[in-house]
Amino acid sequence: QVQLVESGGGLVQAGGSLRLSCAASGRSSGGHVTAWFRHAPGKEREFVAAISRSTSARPVANSVKGRFTISRDNAKNMVFLQMNSLKPEDTGVYYCAVGQPIVSAYSNSQMYRYWGQGTQVTVSS
Repeated sequence: QVQLVESGGGLVQAGGSLRLSCAASGRSSGGHVTAWFRHAPGKEREFVAAISRSTSARPVANSVKGRFTISRDNAKNMVFLQMNSLKPEDTGVYYCAVGQPIVSAYSNSQMYRYWGQGTQVTVSS
């Protein structure tokens, strides 16, 4: 089994920054790709960013491009999401997920088998 624990969420004013962390533990940590998704009330779950353990691929959603950066520390089995210039529309529960999708399917939530419990991000205007 694989366990994912997110942290770093909170309340921040528009224009501010937060850094989310995802710590993975368990059998082989579940796969070679870790992604961040978010879910806002009344909206569908949305892909944010993904990063591969073995390749340089780091796709980022257009809605956060230039503001959010994903990175990982393989030695510590951790993935980070640095979020800058936050906007109220970035509000939601942020989940990390682990799986083994091909590059073209990184944004497909169904390709991820393991999910964390989520961390709330609230951006006030």
